[in-house]
Amino acid sequence: MRIHKECFHCGKELKGRMDKKFCDAHCKSAYQYKKEKERPVRFYNKVDNQLKLNRKILKEYNKGGKVTIRTNILNELGFDPNFFTHYWKNQKGDVYLFVYEYGFLTKNESGKEKYILVTWQGYMAKNLNSTN
Repeated sequence: MRIHKECFHCGKELKGRMDKKFCDAHCKSAYQYKKEKERPVRFYNKVDNQLKLNRKILKEYNKGGKVTIRTNILNELGFDPNFFTHYWKNQKGDVYLFVYEYGFLTKNESGKEKYILVTWQGYMAKNLNSTN
């Protein structure tokens, strides 16, 4: 004797195996997608998404290889300087933070906070430091 069961996703009556939970593969996939969307965002996803956004912003604003821009311009777009992949220290002791191949240095010039944007150069590999 079978107990009346319904599809977890669409609610249709299930026919077939006793342990069946979904009426078809589409309902199973849709249910799992919805369930995953309801879960809190995992830490990895937050970090990965912020790194992707930071890289996109740095790439957009550094078309010339080395550019100076006010920090508030990038920060208003969602840039977060706390998310970076590695850093590089020049001979003057300045520490550039990098998001993959795009780097930035925070400077205070004339009372205004600015980022100096750079792109990764081969010679930087000698002094490469990672965040690990």
